[in-house]
Amino acid sequence: MSTAPHVVVVGSGPIGSAYARTILEAHPTATVTMFEAGPQLTDVPGASVRNIADPAAKERAREMSQGPQSGAHRASLGIPEGAVVEGMFTARQGTHLLDFGGEGSAHAPTFPAVAAATNVGGQGAHWTCAIPRPAFSEKVSFIPDGEWDGLIGAAESLLHAQSAAFADSAIGGAIRTLLEGEFAAELPEGYGVGTLPVAGDPQPDGSMRWAGADVVLGPLIDGGEEADRFELRDLHFVRRIEHESGRATGVVVEDLRTRTVTTVPADVVVVAADAFRSPQLLWASGIRPTALGRYLTEHHVVICTVALDGDRMGALVTDDELAAELARRAQHAADPVAAVNRIPFSEPGHPFSLQVMYAENPPFQLDHSHPQAGNRWGYVNMGYGVRKHPRAEDGVTFSDDELDYRGLPNMTIEYELTDVENREIAEATERLRRAGGALGTFVAQPRLLPNGSSLHYMGTMRMGEADDGTSVADPYSRVWGFENLVVGGNALIPTANTMNPTLMSVAIAVRGARAVAAGLGADGAQE
Repeated sequence: MSTAPHVVVVGSGPIGSAYARTILEAHPTATVTMFEAGPQLTDVPGASVRNIADPAAKERAREMSQGPQSGAHRASLGIPEGAVVEGMFTARQGTHLLDFGGEGSAHAPTFPAVAAATNVGGQGAHWTCAIPRPAFSEKVSFIPDGEWDGLIGAAESLLHAQSAAFADSAIGGAIRTLLEGEFAAELPEGYGVGTLPVAGDPQPDGSMRWAGADVVLGPLIDGGEEADRFELRDLHFVRRIEHESGRATGVVVEDLRTRTVTTVPADVVVVAADAFRSPQLLWASGIRPTALGRYLTEHHVVICTVALDGDRMGALVTDDELAAELARRAQHAADPVAAVNRIPFSEPGHPFSLQVMYAENPPFQLDHSHPQAGNRWGYVNMGYGVRKHPRAEDGVTFSDDELDYRGLPNMTIEYELTDVENREIAEATERLRRAGGALGTFVAQPRLLPNGSSLHYMGTMRMGEADDGTSVADPYSRVWGFENLVVGGNALIPTANTMNPTLMSVAIAVRGARAVAAGLGADGAQE
């Protein structure tokens, strides 16, 4: 008697969710069990914390995501007391530093801002929802353009992409006009100043309901016909992948509520935790390709804050339009973003990405005596994303002799900016000064954020065309040497990228998930 094929997904972020949904929609009998080490934060699994209106509830949800730094919540999250020390700081609300300074923390002196989120929805519960399309050398060269366009379209559908969010904002339009005056002549057609594509659903009142993993899961949590074949278990920590002779056979899982450890059989295992904890799990399971953990990249960020110039803005926006904008913003004070513009990556002349976020208040408190305090026209917080060119020397290694706070091989991150990155960072800083000068007055000068600040970590399980020691996974995201062990996430991206890679990673996941579904027979055997 045959049984329905069973797929285990490790990690509940947008990538793991894309695997679960794509497989279940493509295969009529498959079942999926998703394991997440962190807690469920919202009534709807994986919903964006940004949508929580009550400030206290939002803060509580973010603190619960902070793993070893989750304060009063740590006991209920199954985190050992010894993992927490006084005086620790999170990298950003909702995330926790990997090198947090307590017992069992990672070692990342050259990548000090490296952080993670541990919760249902992963960092998808906290992200800014930027989903630009990769272009030029950012794209994966061995995926044909025609197929790539279809994969990107599928990813945009899963993420509820909006290409013109806040396009009706008069303030946003004026910002675009001023930036066009500064940069348009030097940018290629189709890659000039525009609105930033984001993931979410516009609401009738002009606000956005931001997307999280919930929109990717879609019918799996909305009562669709596939819902009965899907199970999400939060606070379940996967400690090991069981495997034999090139096949994954299941996972060893600890229920963090009861401390019960069980082995869950699987016909396919998909590992989609993040760019550090996914390769850590492979290493802990004795799965150790040469490139595992290597080729670490992110996009470095040069940021500033500018008070918009009243004369320049007033020439483009009427007083009535400004009043209407501020009135609309007053209805959605919990969401600090009112309009988002960008200049996308293009080659050869603009190998950077600029993101420009308008808000009526600056992202930090200005002293009342500051000449730009209370600026009537508001502020922009903007930054250039600068690529990191992949090198085998940059990456994470794992220790079999030292364990982390969860009892897995501890991490050490090695990372260095080279002359190539420093040159592009200098160029981006100069462009940021030009952008700020076009818009108004700096209230925070351009500065490079510490390594790891982007939260967009790539390359540590990179995909490749050949099993030549420079990649971990094949073009369909299968770990080399395994029939049924699949990896997912930003870690697969083998190229140098300058902006939020979520859309790209979901597109890669769609390709991998379709291959999984096509390879599953009715009884789970690979066909």
